[in-house]
Amino acid sequence: MPLSLEDLDSHLFKCADIIRDAVDPTDYKEYILPLVYYKTISDEFEKQYAENVEEYGEDLARQQNLYSIPVVPEGYLWSDLRAVSDNVDQALNEAFDALTEENPELQGLFRADYIDADALNDDRLGKLVEHLSKHDLDRDSIPPDMLGEAYMDLVRHFAEEEGKSGGQFFTPPHIVNLCVRLVDEFEDGMTFHDPTVGSGGMLIEAARYYREEQGGDPSKLTFTGQEINPDIAAIAKMNLSIHGLNGEIEREDSLSNPAFTNEDEQELTRFDRVLANFPFSADWAKDDLQDDPYGRFDWHEKLPRADRGDYAFIMHMAKQLKRPEEDGSGGKAAIVIPHGVLFRKHESRYREYMLEENMVEAVVGLPENLFQNNSIPSAVLVLNTDKPAEREGEVQFIHAADEAFYEELSNQNELTEDGLNHIIENFRGWTTEERVSRTVSLDEIRENDYNLNIALYVDTTEPEEDIDVTEELAKLRELQAERDEIEATMSEHMEALNYE
Repeated sequence: MPLSLEDLDSHLFKCADIIRDAVDPTDYKEYILPLVYYKTISDEFEKQYAENVEEYGEDLARQQNLYSIPVVPEGYLWSDLRAVSDNVDQALNEAFDALTEENPELQGLFRADYIDADALNDDRLGKLVEHLSKHDLDRDSIPPDMLGEAYMDLVRHFAEEEGKSGGQFFTPPHIVNLCVRLVDEFEDGMTFHDPTVGSGGMLIEAARYYREEQGGDPSKLTFTGQEINPDIAAIAKMNLSIHGLNGEIEREDSLSNPAFTNEDEQELTRFDRVLANFPFSADWAKDDLQDDPYGRFDWHEKLPRADRGDYAFIMHMAKQLKRPEEDGSGGKAAIVIPHGVLFRKHESRYREYMLEENMVEAVVGLPENLFQNNSIPSAVLVLNTDKPAEREGEVQFIHAADEAFYEELSNQNELTEDGLNHIIENFRGWTTEERVSRTVSLDEIRENDYNLNIALYVDTTEPEEDIDVTEELAKLRELQAERDEIEATMSEHMEALNYE
C-alpha cells in the first residue's frame, strides 16, 4: 500500500526524535536533511541502474548521461551504509565525500561532519539509518512531487524546532503562496530567481503552482537563487534536486557578490520573476558599493543607510527584472517588506524613483505576527517593469491586516485560504472595495510626498456601529424605571428600621 503524505511526514519527523538531545535543535537539519537526500538518490539510482544494466549491460550501466540524478559510486549504496555497525560516523562522511567526488555539481552540498558530533554515536546513527531504511524513496514508490512536499514539510518542521532563528531560512507557506500568486502569469521557458533564497521555498512553490494550478510542466522553467549562509544554501540545492527542478543555487551575499551576471560580467542576469523575503533592515556593505559596477544603487545620489539595507535589496531586485525594451518582455517581483519601507521619511527619494518609473503595481498590507522571527507587520511590494496600459500611473493598495484575512494560531497568525483568495481577486480585478482595497493615481501619491502608507489611501479604521436612537432611549427608560423601583423598596426598608 503506497504511503500517504501524512505517513511520509510522520516517518521523516521521527528522525528528529532519534537524535534529540544528542545535538542542538538548530543542527537537526544539518544531519538529517542530507541523509534523507542520500537515501532518495540511492533508491532512485538503484532502480535506474537495474534498468540500465538490462538495456546496456553492466559495462555501460554506470555512465552518467544515462541518469537523471547523481550517480552513486560503487560501495556506497544505501544498503552498504546500512551494513556498517562500527564507526558509522566515518562511513557516512566517506559516503558523502565519494558521492561529491563522483558528481562535482554536488560540491559544497554536504557540510555536516558526523564525526564532529560526539553524541551521535554508532547506536544513534545506526538507528537513524535503520529508520530511514523502512521505506523506499525512489520515484516509483514516492512520486517526486510528494517527496518534495514532504521534504519541505521537514524543513518547516526544523524551522519550528529552532524557533526564532528558524525564520531566517523559512518563509511560512501562506506568504510564499501569496507572493507567487501576485506574479502568476507563468509560461514555459520562464526564469525565476530569489536573491535571498533561504531553503528555496519561493522557488519550490512557483514550480508547484505552475504544475498544479496552471497545468504546466515545471521542468520547462529555470530556478535560481543565492544564499549567504552556506548550510542553508546546501538545503536549497538539495530541495531543488529532490523536486527534480532545473536550476542553480549560489552562495555569498547577493548585494556584495552577486553571482548571476551576463557572460562578460558587466550586467546582472535579468529574470522573468523575482520572489524574495530578504532580511529586514539588515546591515549592508554601503561603503564598498558606492561605485557599484552594475549600477544598482542609482535611484538617488544618497545610498540607503548602512544599518538599513531594505532599499538596497529592493534596488538590486528591480535591476534583476527583465525590461521590455531590452529583453522583449518585462519582469515582475513580489517582495516581502517591513512596513517602514512604505513611509520612512528619508527613504521617500527611493519611493519617488520607483513610482515615477512606473514600476510599482501594488502594495499589500499583511497582519502582524506572521513570522517566527519577528512580530512586526509586513507587506508585499509588487513591482512590474511592463505594467498593462490600463494600470499605468496607478498603484493598487490592499489592506489585508483585518481579522477577516487571517486566523490566530498558538504562536503566530496565518492568512486563511479565503483571505488569500480575497487579496488575489481584488488585485486581478484592480478592484476598489471599501476598507479593503483602492486603486490610487500617481498624482494623489505625489501629493502625499510619495508616502505609500496604506492608511493614507484605504480607510483602515474599524467602522462604528450604527446607533438606533429609539431603541437606546427605550433601554434608558427601562433602566430608569428599574432604578425608581429599587429606590422605593430601599426607602421602605429604611423607614421600617427607623433610619431617616
